[in-house]
This record gives sequence, structure tokens and C-alpha cells, in this order.
Amino acid sequence: MDKKKKLPGLRKIVQAGWGILTNAYAKGFATGTIYRGPLKRFCVPGMNCYSCPGALGACPIGAMQAVFTGRRRKISLYVAGFLASVGLLVGRLICGWLCLFGLLQEWLYLVPVPKVKVPEKADRALRYLKYVMLALLVILLPLLWRGETGLGEPFFCKYVCPVGTLEGGVFLVLLNRSMRVVAGFLFHWKMLLLVLTLLACMFIYRPFCKYICPLGAFYALFQKVSLLRMNVDKESCVHCGACISVCHMQVDPVKQPNSGECIRCGECMRACPKKAISFSVTEKRSTAGEKIY
Repeated sequence: MDKKKKLPGLRKIVQAGWGILTNAYAKGFATGTIYRGPLKRFCVPGMNCYSCPGALGACPIGAMQAVFTGRRRKISLYVAGFLASVGLLVGRLICGWLCLFGLLQEWLYLVPVPKVKVPEKADRALRYLKYVMLALLVILLPLLWRGETGLGEPFFCKYVCPVGTLEGGVFLVLLNRSMRVVAGFLFHWKMLLLVLTLLACMFIYRPFCKYICPLGAFYALFQKVSLLRMNVDKESCVHCGACISVCHMQVDPVKQPNSGECIRCGECMRACPKKAISFSVTEKRSTAGEKIY
């Protein structure tokens, strides 16, 4: 069998396997508690709620906000450096290959309902929303706002994040009676956002990744300068449009092979009849000495 035909299945196996590996604290699911061992000092590269009963590591967005909301206004060089290193190495590859919530969105998109094509102008504008989430709710408000206690709030995690609601909130409320007692308006608000997000996933491909996810926005900032690059051999390319037709993120791989919207799933490589698209860690050149974009 053609290795390229195995790519979608392999990617989903990697996503699911990584999700199981990073949420392998079985005792948490059995007792409704959170793992607080030494592994929680380290961030996983993708969105994975700290409060998930099975989570062995910390979510980088949550970790970043936890530092920002302290009494002393400071930036965690460890978290920022970790995320920047991941971005510089692979860009948004994490979104396509290691995000469990991304896999869930893809599965929901398989539900046989009429799909919605967001108008181009609206789609283009909505893509900037995730950068607003990153700048405003993840960085500026947690860093600058202080309540009566002198502490800030993790605005994105507390008021928006559907990943945290699904992986942490739902499980803890179901498994822990004391959590069910204190669940109030905020929990119901976030449940509403989660339900709306999951419903949207049936009609729109990975809407959270496209429009909301601040981690995807952060990695997108490094996409064009990351070590891992997507290359298009323009001598081999016949401009058939096959790569564009299979890209659910609405990226034109020929014109923008390293677009910040690309999650590097590899579908365009699989679809290309001339094998003109490839990944590399160096800048390729054609036989004529020209750059391959």
C-alpha cells in the first residue's frame, strides 16, 4: 500500500496515542482527583487541561496564565521559551499531530450533516480572533488586571476554554460530588460554550483551531521561520488544484506553503499527483538552482 495513503490513519493514531499517553493517570478518573506529582511541573506542547483527572503534564496556556495572575507581574521565561522552541522547530505541526481536541473536532466533522462554508470575508476576519484571544485574554488581562486580593484571573481558561471544560470541568463534576455541589453559573456558561463548540465542529472543520485557539495562534507566529518547512517544487507542480481541494484549513499550499493557518496535516502531500509537496528541515532548490517554496 502507498505510504501516502496511510498518512491520515497514522496521524489519527499518533493524535489518539499522544492523548492517552499524556492523560494516563488512571487513579484520577477513578477517584475524581487531579494528579499533582512532579510531571505537572512540565508543559505538554498542545492544549491539554491541567485539571483533567488523567493529565500528567500542564497545559502551556494555563501555565502561562498561572504565572501572569500572581501578585508579582512577571513573564515565565520557561513557558514562553518552551512554546517558542516548539514553534521554531515545527510550527503548527503540534496542532495537526498532537492535539487531542483537534482529533475530537475532526471526528465530529465526520457526522453526516450538511457542511457550512463560512464566507471568505467573514472567515478571513474570524481567523484574527485567535490572536485577540492570545493577546487579550491570555497575556494582557491576566498580566495587568488585579482584583481586591491583588491576584489576577486566568481569563481564557476561566471564562472561555472549551478544552478545559471538557477535559477538566465535566469529568470533575461527574466524578467528584463536592464539585457538583459548588458548580454554578460559570460552569453552566462554559458548558454552553462547549456544547456550541462541539455542535459547530459538525458543520465546520476544526472551528476552535481556526478561530479561537490561542496556542495555535502562538505557534502560527513561528510558522514561516520554523526549522520544519513545507516545500513546493514549482517545476513538478502542474497547478491541478488537488492540494487546495483537500485542505480543510482553506490554505493554498502552492502560494503559501508555510501559512500560519496550515496545521501541517500532510493531506496536500497525499493528494498531489506529482509529489511536488514535501516536508524538509532545509530550504530546497530546484535543479535550476531556484528556491522551492
